[in-house]
Amino acid sequence: MKTMVAAVAAAMLFAPLVTGAAEAPRTLTVYAAGSLTGVLADIAKSYTQATGEPVRIVNGPAGVLRERIEKGEPVDVYVSANMAHPTKLAGEGKATPPVVFTRNSLCVTTLPGAGYTSANLLDRLMAPGVRIGTSTPGADPGGDYAWAFFAKAETVRPGAKAALESRAQKLVGGAVPTKVPGGGDAVTYFLEHHQVDVFFGYCSSHNATPNPALTKVEVPSDLAIPVDYGMSVVLRDNDPVRLASAYRFALYAMSPAAQADLPRYGFRPVATAKPLPP
Repeated sequence: MKTMVAAVAAAMLFAPLVTGAAEAPRTLTVYAAGSLTGVLADIAKSYTQATGEPVRIVNGPAGVLRERIEKGEPVDVYVSANMAHPTKLAGEGKATPPVVFTRNSLCVTTLPGAGYTSANLLDRLMAPGVRIGTSTPGADPGGDYAWAFFAKAETVRPGAKAALESRAQKLVGGAVPTKVPGGGDAVTYFLEHHQVDVFFGYCSSHNATPNPALTKVEVPSDLAIPVDYGMSVVLRDNDPVRLASAYRFALYAMSPAAQADLPRYGFRPVATAKPLPP
């Protein structure tokens, strides 16, 4: 049945959206990792301009969003900051097998002038008293990637894993959103108020213009962790019109035009336009 529905949806991918004279276009709902907040808003805006179909994006920790989908929330497309969460949904029959939507890199964020570089990063992190901020493993892939870095550091510096984990504070990315005074950016707040000295996260940014109050340092290549973002269509019903719309958005997100938005936010596209050979 799922194969048949997918085939029907695929046949409708490039069909124009048709509604009655008094019927407004249905709204497509996308659940997406918080790190995609800026770039996916741009892609959704372009999609709406091209199709006339409005898009509602709900951003948050990818693991938390996956659990909400498992509980039956009405979602059309799911984009996670890892492949594990959408793969789990696919295994449960709740979503299509994920495709890699984009790639990212692991960085630590510090205040300007802190002196961290890729070359000295592990030495600086191992210095006594250094306080490390992370997202929450399990609920948010950003935390999982930080803990994977700690484990990989153990392979080049015995004792690193235990030392780094003991200093890591899980400050964001949990089931309950982190709130800071004034409603500002949580990472900036924790760094500027010296609760942590470094914060593990992504090299991408929520905004196309990087925050000048922060500095991002990519982890060294020998300790790099692959950061692949997975996208799936949610299979919550057998409505071919809804599924066609979900597939249409997913294909648009993989198009060269949409993927061209990714580098401005620090992401790496996986689909680019290439000229045909003569």
